[in-house]
Amino acid sequence: MEIKLHATLRDAVGKKCVRLDKFSNATIEQILQELISRYPAIVPKLFRDNGELHAGAHILINGRDMRYLNGLETRISAEDEVRIFPAVGGGCS
Repeated sequence: MEIKLHATLRDAVGKKCVRLDKFSNATIEQILQELISRYPAIVPKLFRDNGELHAGAHILINGRDMRYLNGLETRISAEDEVRIFPAVGGGCS
């Protein structure tokens, strides 16, 4: 399974994609736990201080936001396309 990372996540991990070959049929939560264990620098880019996923962070499975599927319990297979976008801030003041 290949996880595609975007924006500041690429800097935190040092690459655009991460392979998780032993995680077929895993939940998004399990995949995030594995990514955190390998790359702890992603934590502040995806999670709030209380451990909740930032509202602005998006995890897409085959182009659909996991929030509209089964949230963190969404299961993904080796064939699914997974993209993770960090929370971003800014804009006009």
